[in-house]
Amino acid sequence: MKRIKNFTLLFILGLLVVSCDNDDSLNPVTDPVLDNIRYDLDERSESGVRGDAVFNEQADGSVQLILEVEGTSAGNMHPAHIHMNSAVEGGSIIVSLEPVDGETGLSITTFTSLDDGTPLSYEDISELDAYINVHLSANDLGTIVAQGDIGQNELTGESKSYDLEERAVPGISGSVLFEERLSGEALATISLDGTPDGGMHPAHIHMNSAVEGGAILYTFNPVNGTTGMSQSNVATLDGGSEFVYADILEVDGYVNVHLSADDLGTIVAQSDIGQNELTGEFKSYDLEERAVPGISGSVLFEERLSGEALATISLDGTPDGGQHPAHIHMNTAVEGGSILYSFNPVNGTTGMSQSNVATLDDGTAFVYADVLEVDGYVNIHLSADDLGTIVAQGDIGQNELTGESKSYELEERAVAGISGSVLFEERLNGEALATISLEGTPDGGEHPAHIHMNTAVEGGGILYTFNPVNGTTGMSQSNVAALDDDTEFSYADVLDVDGYVNVHLSAGDLGTIVAQGDIGQNELTGEFKSYVLEEKDVTGINGTVLFEERLNGEALATISLVGTPDGGEHPAHIHANSASEGGGIIYTFTPVNGTTGMSMSNVAALDDDTEFGYADVLEVNGYVNVHLSAAELATIVAQGDIGANE
Repeated sequence: MKRIKNFTLLFILGLLVVSCDNDDSLNPVTDPVLDNIRYDLDERSESGVRGDAVFNEQADGSVQLILEVEGTSAGNMHPAHIHMNSAVEGGSIIVSLEPVDGETGLSITTFTSLDDGTPLSYEDISELDAYINVHLSANDLGTIVAQGDIGQNELTGESKSYDLEERAVPGISGSVLFEERLSGEALATISLDGTPDGGMHPAHIHMNSAVEGGAILYTFNPVNGTTGMSQSNVATLDGGSEFVYADILEVDGYVNVHLSADDLGTIVAQSDIGQNELTGEFKSYDLEERAVPGISGSVLFEERLSGEALATISLDGTPDGGQHPAHIHMNTAVEGGSILYSFNPVNGTTGMSQSNVATLDDGTAFVYADVLEVDGYVNIHLSADDLGTIVAQGDIGQNELTGESKSYELEERAVAGISGSVLFEERLNGEALATISLEGTPDGGEHPAHIHMNTAVEGGGILYTFNPVNGTTGMSQSNVAALDDDTEFSYADVLDVDGYVNVHLSAGDLGTIVAQGDIGQNELTGEFKSYVLEEKDVTGINGTVLFEERLNGEALATISLVGTPDGGEHPAHIHANSASEGGGIIYTFTPVNGTTGMSMSNVAALDDDTEFGYADVLEVNGYVNVHLSAAELATIVAQGDIGANE
């Protein structure tokens, strides 16, 4: 409703009174105007005619209606009426107006009642359920050149638009716009591109979301294929229940536009509306290839206004014609777990599946926010008859990987050619996905793997048991959440653990280590210092001692000698003072193996338990002695100053 706030119109009306003194048909203003309401008259039939309808409250209690339009031509007279109902509904004439003069574009009518004699005051105008038509001519009342809703059918300016997306017929898409009326009802306008000329496309609001499907709630006027347009008044559902603009915003429904009345099964455009509208919040998870090469993709969860979710699975590489069951399972993928939620099966031809996520299979509420927090994973199965074959898989919710990761090398040990790495990847819940990748493992074998306490050169008990490494693939994946004694053990704990990883030859031969690596605080920083160990009392024996810094500040000490006799063991120590001065033992290394010439030790404290780490090695007033044997400590086979004495 628009009230004129100045005297421009009153001035115009005054001029009309003067110019129309001798023309009673124009029914000029003779009394002061107390108030007024203006409504738009919009162009119809591509006529080029549009303008205003102004209702004036007269001092004598009558109502004056002035139609002022542009686009008309001299010599034409355009019949005009007030009709009942909204323009899109249509209705019978309730007030006949003076025709619009094509030359001036004006029509002025004064009345106090409807055509049937029912009294009508100015106060009644704003409550009318009505509209105004301006017709082409008295001989062509069927052609409307201008039209406008009035009274309770006026639009408030509040509106809501939903996209109508392409479905079964390529190239047809558009929107449905709902505009609120003063009455609370709505004007619904469907606008489509790509519809074929001459067709009529039925359209409805259905209950539920589009992926669920549901019965028809409301029937729109069909979409005209030539114009791609449909307009309807929304006031009640097809069953007679009230259904107005506010209800549209809350409806659990969707809009379908069908190919034809004879082919309702073919949907040409579709959209969720009301509480099923998407908020714009979404979360996507990768679905990685598993048992069938070439099949992978993603699952996208999009939040609805209701809090529920639209789940879209998109896969590449699925065979035509197949149907692939899909589920959310509890736990992580490497742990496995029972089914929590069943998606609609993936169509092999399109690689697509869409489902509404509102409850778990047991009826428990499960919405978008729950998806983000679920301790779960998604499986896509080969078929309903072969659920054991997983074609694509991905962790979701709290099990999603954050992108933070830490990899440790697993070096060759007792079996030549077997080595690799262990990768720990952080999950949103703080747990970790551990992936052991080895090269050189024999086909068909299974290799137990564990995190042990302490450093590898010290050895220690088992803290955590991985899933065994598959010899054929060289792979193992495990979820790291707790130690074997159920103590919490997460990604952050892995980075700080005083531990190492062992991969064993078999469950029957745990004593044979095929690959090994320090992890956590025992990882090497890359800082190192090497000292020469020169030949001493036994000709041909010499080498080095290498100290490598650990993250915790301790050191890995590696003595490497050449010329040591097979089968022997050579005690080795750090002594106080320089070699030329001599001094007592302050630190004892692991004895050097004569066959390999090697010794590895963890340097953390002196023999008297005084802290002694990598930094202390660099500053120590000391030297290294490697002895011939425990029985002949007086015979030094190699020796070198270290630390401050270098």
